[in-house]
Amino acid sequence: MMTPEDTKLLRVAYEEALAGYNEGGCPIGSVLSRGGKIVSQGRNQRVQKGDPIAHGEMDALRNAGRQQTYRDTTLYTSLSPCMMCSGTILQFGIPRVVIGENTNFGGNEEFLRSKGVEVIIANDSDCVNLMQLFITEKPELWAEDIAE
Repeated sequence: MMTPEDTKLLRVAYEEALAGYNEGGCPIGSVLSRGGKIVSQGRNQRVQKGDPIAHGEMDALRNAGRQQTYRDTTLYTSLSPCMMCSGTILQFGIPRVVIGENTNFGGNEEFLRSKGVEVIIANDSDCVNLMQLFITEKPELWAEDIAE
């Protein structure tokens, strides 16, 4: 189900995640696209900005600014979205989400699907490995990020 365009844009989300990791933050990146073109991109910046809701998906959406509609967009995220981000996906009517990985954190894929969102899980090894490295190196930040 992954198209070449999906692979390319998921890679941009991964690069955002890697940038966040290199800044000392939680490595989750996201891209909002329309018609194969990047509208915006972002990364988890909870640590960098001291903002508890600055998740990767939220940062990408904030960076997109106001949009007349989201019903023609795809959201790419390096890690399965949490409930807050899943709720935002539904609130904005984003019809399609491509997830880099859900091995380290199984988010709300079934919830999104039950609401009519097309969800594709890439099982991208780079996304899996980067998050596993972060969890191993900084378990306290990981626990904080997932509210444990």
